[in-house]
Amino acid sequence: MDQFSPALKHGGIEEIFPDLFWVTGSMETVLQGMDWQFSRNMVVIREGERLIIVNSVRLDDAGLAELDKLGRVTDVVCLGALHGRDDPFYVERYGAEYWALPGVEPESGLPVTQRLRPDGPLPVADASLFEFRTTKIPEAILHLAREGGVVIACDALQNWLAPDEYFSEDSKALMQEMGFFAPANLGPVWVQMAAPQAEDFVRLKELVFKHALCGHGAPLRDSAYPAYSETFKRMFGI
Repeated sequence: MDQFSPALKHGGIEEIFPDLFWVTGSMETVLQGMDWQFSRNMVVIREGERLIIVNSVRLDDAGLAELDKLGRVTDVVCLGALHGRDDPFYVERYGAEYWALPGVEPESGLPVTQRLRPDGPLPVADASLFEFRTTKIPEAILHLAREGGVVIACDALQNWLAPDEYFSEDSKALMQEMGFFAPANLGPVWVQMAAPQAEDFVRLKELVFKHALCGHGAPLRDSAYPAYSETFKRMFGI
C-alpha cells in the first residue's frame, strides 16, 4: 500500500451520534503557491455491517484496526473537488465502491464506480444529496434524515472555531488573516475557487437539519440550521 499518500497525524474514532463516527487528522498541501498544514475530518456512517466513508482521512495501523472493529468498509464518498487525497487508499484496501460527482476526475486515476446525483442511488438508506448548481467546481452535501437532520459537508460549510493541534504555525497565522476561524462559516478558499451564487443557498435553506459535520472544524450540534442561515444572510442577503 506504499504507493498511496502516507497516514498523517490523527486522533481516534469518536461516535458523534449512533452509527455516525468522526475522526480529525492532518492535511498537508500546496494551495495558491503556499504550503499549508491544517486539520480535516472524516465521517464514517455505519449501516448494519457496512461502513461508508465520507471525506476520507487515511488512518495509521492502530486506527485501521479500530475502524475494522466497527464493520466492513464498502463505500467511499467524495463530496468535493478539493478533497480525495486518501480515497485511493480505502478503495484499494477494501475493494470499496467509489462515489463522486460528475466532473470529479481524481488525479490518481482512481475509477469512479458510482456517480453522485440528487436523483440517483446513494450508499446510505436515509440519505439525500444536495448538489451545488452555480459553482465553478463540483461540490455536494449529504443529508441524513436522522437526529433531526444531519448535513455532512466537504469544503462549502465549515466550523473552525480556532486552530487546533494539526495546524502549522504559518498556517495558523495565514488562515486567521483569511477569515477561516469563524463558527458556521463558508470555506474562504472554496468561496474564492467555486464562486457560489445566492440561489444555491436559497435551496440549501429548504433542507431540514439540526447538525452539521463538516470536512473542516468542529461538529456543530443542535443549532446548525439557524447558525448557517445567519451566515447565508450575511454573505448573500437571503
